[in-house]
Amino acid sequence: MSKLVRRWAPKVSRALQRRAGWLELARFAIVGASGYAINLAVFSSLVEIAGSHYVLAATSAFCVAVTNNFLLNRYWTFRATHVAPALQAPRFVAVSLCALGLSLAALHLLVAFAGLHQIAAQAVAIAFATPISFVGNKLWSFSSGSARIPDAESLAEGARAGNS
Repeated sequence: MSKLVRRWAPKVSRALQRRAGWLELARFAIVGASGYAINLAVFSSLVEIAGSHYVLAATSAFCVAVTNNFLLNRYWTFRATHVAPALQAPRFVAVSLCALGLSLAALHLLVAFAGLHQIAAQAVAIAFATPISFVGNKLWSFSSGSARIPDAESLAEGARAGNS
């Protein structure tokens, strides 16, 4: 078992033993469903109406959906407003890019080798990458252990300590 899996597996297990963990997972699924619908709508429009290549369409659809998902996950799923978005956003994008890489690989295999229609293949490819996205975002992007936004009192204490 990889070092990464050994490190994260107990955290995921503990999170899912609590009711709040299951509610978070449900909210993540709802946000994911909205992103999924947005992704497929943008993808379908670009492929069917604009005549774009399916890989370019998938990448463009990803950009639109990831923006939606970041905002909803930050404010609703994980309620992670205690951490600066400037810290969360790059982490979220990094996790999302890993998920996109898996999704694009699956999409290509399903279209080129399995002969699936592009839109059906995109639907399967997104579902394939979703678990990786949840774990990465839960444990890294929106982790409660991330650097917190300093409150006014902390800033004042820091200023006083610097003036001593």
